[in-house]
Amino acid sequence: MKKLVIAYSGGLDTSYCAVSLSKEYEVHAVSVNTGGFTKEEVSNIEANAYKMGVTTYKNIDAVPTFYNKVVKYLIFGNVLKNNTYPLSVSAERIVQAIEIIEYAKSIDAEYIAHGSTGAGNDQVRFDMIFQTLAPGIKIITPIRDKKLSRQEEIEYLKANGIDMSWEKAQYSVNKGLWGTSVGGAETLTSEKPLPSEAYPSQLQKDGEEKVTLTFKKGEFIALNGEANAPEVNIEKLNDMASAYAIGRDIHVGDTIVGIKGRVGFEAAAALITVKAHHLLEKHTLTKWQLQHKDYLSNFYGMHLHEGQYLDPVMRDMEAFLQSSQDKVSGDVTVTLKPYHFTLDGIKSQHDLMSAKFGSYGEENTGWTADEAKGFIKIVGNQNKIYQQVNS
Repeated sequence: MKKLVIAYSGGLDTSYCAVSLSKEYEVHAVSVNTGGFTKEEVSNIEANAYKMGVTTYKNIDAVPTFYNKVVKYLIFGNVLKNNTYPLSVSAERIVQAIEIIEYAKSIDAEYIAHGSTGAGNDQVRFDMIFQTLAPGIKIITPIRDKKLSRQEEIEYLKANGIDMSWEKAQYSVNKGLWGTSVGGAETLTSEKPLPSEAYPSQLQKDGEEKVTLTFKKGEFIALNGEANAPEVNIEKLNDMASAYAIGRDIHVGDTIVGIKGRVGFEAAAALITVKAHHLLEKHTLTKWQLQHKDYLSNFYGMHLHEGQYLDPVMRDMEAFLQSSQDKVSGDVTVTLKPYHFTLDGIKSQHDLMSAKFGSYGEENTGWTADEAKGFIKIVGNQNKIYQQVNS
């Protein structure tokens, strides 16, 4: 039998794929952990994979890879899609696809499969990565190709002796390092919010709690003075902030396939880290660095969302973003509160808000009054000429 690698999550769609494809192929199931999996959950997924008839199961720990290849640059760019969403799931899918196709190549698989439908973004991301990195490996997508309904999949599995609990959860939750997506009946329409109980983290703490994020060249290197790898600091911050039910929102955006989509999310650490990092940049970068970073970061986030991660322009933008972080070092103090947070301030040796050059609205120490008058006269010249010529 020919080797086939399947991107396996353990859900209904990938379970159907595993059972049906194992009748024709030697199926090797792969899950990629980009955050959110416990050891117990991995063990359960593995056990269920073998029940579906797969030959082997492998779980790849890609949390550090996810941070270094993607999340780092989302922080450097302060990327929030439509000024709201930290690209939690779309960013994960890119790394998952790369890890899975590299594994498929390593075992000389001739086929690769995933459980995406024909109506979402993930089919584009997976297919583009797969066909770019391994054009010789054929992509198989049973759910998309057969246009299967959920009930048809359940009936097929039962007929093949797989009688598990496939009742659809009221809310679909996808947890990862950079946030958790939440989908439900409310997100399929435009007018309803998600109820509080739909979010995985519920309010556990009252009052306020101050935390300090330390950045070095743009990377989140310490939390409350305790140094760790950035991805570890993100996880620890998320545990602290989730107790305050911080980071809830609903994102509305354009899908790759041209329809509007709406999804709830909870991303406490991602939002706090991005906002804290951005505040530090406001103090340490020049006006023109901030302006050009803004639109390049927007492009970077859009291309990542659209599955264009392997285009060389992404490496070009990453080089710019990396270079821009040379002086982005210091501490940012944040106050956690029920359902929200506030940015208190920063300390940095690169802070450009230095009193020796003047205090805004108070005192000018770097120029004279006459110099200010001359500057204002010249800077307003073009407007004066335009108004006089055209009035």
